[in-house]
Amino acid sequence: MRNVARRILRYRAALAVLVLAVALGGCAKGAPDAGPYHCPMHPTYVSDKPGDCPICGMRLVPIDKDSKGKEAVPAEGHSHGAAPATPAAPAAPAPAAATIWTCPMDPEVVSDKPGKCPKCGMDLEPKAAPAEGGVSGLAPVDTTAEGRRLAGIQTVPARQERLATTIRTVGSVVVDETRVRHVHTKIAGWVDRLFVDFTGQAVKKGRPLLAIYSQELLASQEEYLRAREAAARFAGSSLPEVRRGGEDLVTAARRRLELLDVPPGLLAAIERTGKPQRAVTLMAPSSGVVTAKQIFEGQQVEPGMELFTVTDLSHVWIEADVYENEAGRVRVGDSAALTLAYDPGRRRTGRVAFIAPTVSPETRTLKVRFEFDNADLALKPGMYANVELDLESADGVVVPDSAVMDTGARQVAFVEVDEGRFQPRRVRTGLRMDGRVQILEGLRAGERVAIRANFLLDSESRLRAALAPADAAAP
Repeated sequence: MRNVARRILRYRAALAVLVLAVALGGCAKGAPDAGPYHCPMHPTYVSDKPGDCPICGMRLVPIDKDSKGKEAVPAEGHSHGAAPATPAAPAAPAPAAATIWTCPMDPEVVSDKPGKCPKCGMDLEPKAAPAEGGVSGLAPVDTTAEGRRLAGIQTVPARQERLATTIRTVGSVVVDETRVRHVHTKIAGWVDRLFVDFTGQAVKKGRPLLAIYSQELLASQEEYLRAREAAARFAGSSLPEVRRGGEDLVTAARRRLELLDVPPGLLAAIERTGKPQRAVTLMAPSSGVVTAKQIFEGQQVEPGMELFTVTDLSHVWIEADVYENEAGRVRVGDSAALTLAYDPGRRRTGRVAFIAPTVSPETRTLKVRFEFDNADLALKPGMYANVELDLESADGVVVPDSAVMDTGARQVAFVEVDEGRFQPRRVRTGLRMDGRVQILEGLRAGERVAIRANFLLDSESRLRAALAPADAAAP
């Protein structure tokens, strides 16, 4: 029984070793190969016999051969024990004449001769020069069909199409400041009667707002009547100066009443009856809604006191925030479409009326004001509204934005120049819209670009570019 147990333990140990070898990307395709071995995590370490990696201690695995007889190198970045993400063949070593020098801290610094980095002062290191159309610090990547499947690499063709830019934002409805009127009194007195007695009441231009009793107004009416009587007596004088003096008195007295906001209808009533009116009615200066009311019946008022605020809501503003990277394409006069959350099927058309001259330091946005008609009063101040701006459109080569790797200093896409061979290509982008980006330089319509697993390709490409000088120097 003891011997049987030992055999079982040996069998299990052998099985565990086999499973580990398969997990490490070992020879699961048949008998062990007598060819060279390398470390899955450090492909630069190669041995002619099996064993352990002296760097990380992992088991060395045979170097697989693809269908073309090239040695496939797994992609950099997988964890210990994981299958290689992108089995690939090593890039051909660059010729000695095609060597450049770059800064190890800043790959964007490139020179055709050795020296010091002008930014950090470090010694420049030799690297293989990129092929025509390539990118400094990156090298082409050859992959197998199985490697692409394991890494999840997907490609799509670049297309020639029209790309339109649309800015979507959320704004709030505010009153049009040019349509707000304040009603004041120019005399001292008492509120005799209110015709508009609550906030929110709709008024029309020329309709009565309140009746006010004022001793000053009463005295001015008496003065006007006395001037009219005097002018009537002076009208029969043979002296032109006397007649003209009577007319001037009437004109001055009437002008005083008009300046005190006495309505023309009241003046006509005074002239018709010859009697002064105890209370003078003030009229609404414009149509709208009473948005503020500061008085009540019987209250004493003083000159300059604000009585009402009347706001015309038939035309409103929408104030929205636009990110600073989009604000540069917005122009005054651009057409805008508005929808409401409770009525998304109805679209209203307005225009950009004003763009703020400063950016908010807290939100890094720019305030943009839109004008919209509101004859049905559906847009109420304080409401939120969705605003869309259709800006310029352009024809060009368009790819998904996931195809472009933007490092800030440069933009790179991996182009499948041959089946399984991906070449890094520097590109220049334009408009972006709905997950798509316009390519201004670097791509042609019909070329296939990688849109998934770009970071794996980028890691493998950097590794191959870094190993190229060492491979070129090897005997």
